[in-house]
Amino acid sequence: MRRLSTNNIDKLKIPHMIRLLYGSLVRPKRRQIMYNTTPITGVYASALSALGIEPAAGTQAPIAALDKLCKKAFGGEKADRLLLYNPDAVALWLFQKYNEMFTDAQLASSIMLPLLSVMPSVTPVCFASMYTGLMPAEHGIRAYVKPVLRCNTIFDDLVKAGKRVALVSTSNDSISMIFLKRNIDYYIYDTVDEVNAKAMELIEKDCYDVMVVYNGNYDGIMHKFGTESEEAIAALKANLAFYCRLVGAIKQHWAQHNTLYGFMPDHGCHEIDGGCGAHGLDMEEDMNIVHLYGCNARK
Repeated sequence: MRRLSTNNIDKLKIPHMIRLLYGSLVRPKRRQIMYNTTPITGVYASALSALGIEPAAGTQAPIAALDKLCKKAFGGEKADRLLLYNPDAVALWLFQKYNEMFTDAQLASSIMLPLLSVMPSVTPVCFASMYTGLMPAEHGIRAYVKPVLRCNTIFDDLVKAGKRVALVSTSNDSISMIFLKRNIDYYIYDTVDEVNAKAMELIEKDCYDVMVVYNGNYDGIMHKFGTESEEAIAALKANLAFYCRLVGAIKQHWAQHNTLYGFMPDHGCHEIDGGCGAHGLDMEEDMNIVHLYGCNARK
């Protein structure tokens, strides 16, 4: 082994020796921002396609994984029931950080999909995009406002196809307001508990082809107490538990139907100064969300 003389060592620059021993001194690049690539606008076409209804022209293509899931689960048949559960503000990072909390919900589902929300990442904008297949500039809601949508929506397509549709939600929330004036049945209540009780009742009665159920409790609580506060986490656990109850009711009362069901939040969330929660920004925490879907084939 060749030895370096003292003179040779003196001639070497110290930084060069450190590089030889420890690698480059160049600072690592900042972590690349990672956005999900599948947009929530694809939910519209996927839900309609599952029922065998043609989506409107000019809308986002269906989500390929959902189409494959339905074809495999239903043996080439179409779904004749949809249960679309919309908990508010469940971010992908919550799923990643508290994965064990999601275990039962994952086991009740067939697939987990990381989806990308739209900007601004606020509730009326996001649900409008989810249920029209259009970007905000196209459907017209581009801020936290709650006008009745004038463009075509999934509810219009379902009614045209002769489907019986129920929307079960809390009063004054975005999803209760922007989809009004459609020929569907609206069940609007003051509390999440009332919403959930009615949803379970309607599943048992098996009187609707499509049900959309909204829970805004996690969103409302995290805005006040923070995204990971004890109160907010309890609300998230309640959303996950209720989703599992919905799935159980589907398997019990809709056993004779091909049903596609989903856990489908609108946007994510992040914490701000003062310990409160927020959303609406073009950032991973707000834009990356997690959806869970499952199929229950007729017996």
